[in-house]
Formats: sequence, structure tokens, C-alpha cells
Amino acid sequence: MLLKLFLCFTLIPVIELYLLIQVGTVIGGINTILLVILTGFLGAWLARLEGMNTMLKLRTNLQQGLMPAEDMLDAVIIFVAGVVLITPGLITDVFGLLLLWPATRNKFKQMARKKFDEMQLQGNINITRFR
Repeated sequence: MLLKLFLCFTLIPVIELYLLIQVGTVIGGINTILLVILTGFLGAWLARLEGMNTMLKLRTNLQQGLMPAEDMLDAVIIFVAGVVLITPGLITDVFGLLLLWPATRNKFKQMARKKFDEMQLQGNINITRFR
């Protein structure tokens, strides 16, 4: 766990800085800043749009008496994408946009479900059902 935290909070920002410097030398500093702002704005708009669509589907499923597990997982992934998009950088922006795009978000949902099932089988997660 400590290694994962180290990677998230030190290695990724260093890679982001290196990439921003490299891109800045190719397209210029102002253009790089504008690119980061544009991807952040696009990501925030897309996160809001996808989040609203997911909340509408969630509400519809609840009104019909259906369990909205898929929609709730979508909402969590969209929230994570929004948080990632807030951080400045090109790698995090690409990752956030991939989380927002429904086609790739479904792949991330499959991976999350698989990990959740593995954790449940190992006994790391206990599920209690209410009747």
C-alpha cells in the first residue's frame, strides 16, 4: 500500500512535469498551458454531462424498483474521473477522459467488478443482504 501511495503522490507528478516540459519545448509554454486548460474544461463539461445522465438513469431505476448497482458504479467512476481531471497534467487528463468515455468506462467497470469479486472470495469484503 505504501508503494502505491508513493507512486501516486511522487512518481506520477514527476512524470507529469517532465511530460509538460517536453510538450512545452515542442509547442510552446503558452500553448501547453492552454492545452491543459482545454482538456480540464472539456473533462469537467463531460463529467457533468455523464454524471447527470447517470443520475437520471439511477433515479429511473429506483422509481421502477430496480437495483441500480451498475449506475452506482458508473457514478463512482465518473466521480473519480472528475477528481483526476482536476489535477493539472496531460497523463491524468487522458486517464480522466478515458474514465468518462462510456466505451472505456465499461472496461474499467469490468476490471472493478473482477477485483471486487476477488476481494469477496478472499474474505476481505463481507456482504450482508437485508430483506
